[in-house]
Amino acid sequence: QVHLVESGGGLVQAGGSLRLSCAASGLTSSSYAMGWFRQAPGKEREFVASISWSGTGTGYTDSVKGRFTISRDGAKNTVYLQMNSLKPEDTAVYFCAARRFSGSSYAPLRSSEYNYWGQGTQVTVSS
Repeated sequence: QVHLVESGGGLVQAGGSLRLSCAASGLTSSSYAMGWFRQAPGKEREFVASISWSGTGTGYTDSVKGRFTISRDGAKNTVYLQMNSLKPEDTAVYFCAARRFSGSSYAPLRSSEYNYWGQGTQVTVSS
């Protein structure tokens, strides 16, 4: 059984940085694409960033380009989201997701493409 556990969330002032981590267990192979999504109060879950299983493909939503960076450590089965220059509108619960059997450079953008989800970690950015 696959488990995804997010960590690294918290409260930060606008302009600050946080690094989220997502530790995956129960994966039967390394060919999993990984993604980050977020959901703010009263809003739908939205795509933030994704990375292919090889790390050669990445995708970002426009609002975070140039500020967020997704990366992965295959040896640790962990994916990271480095978030810089945080804004109050980045406040949300951030979820990690995994998609099995992905192409080496495919970084899925839609939540429907993912098979497994974590429980989420809260990120709050104060103004």
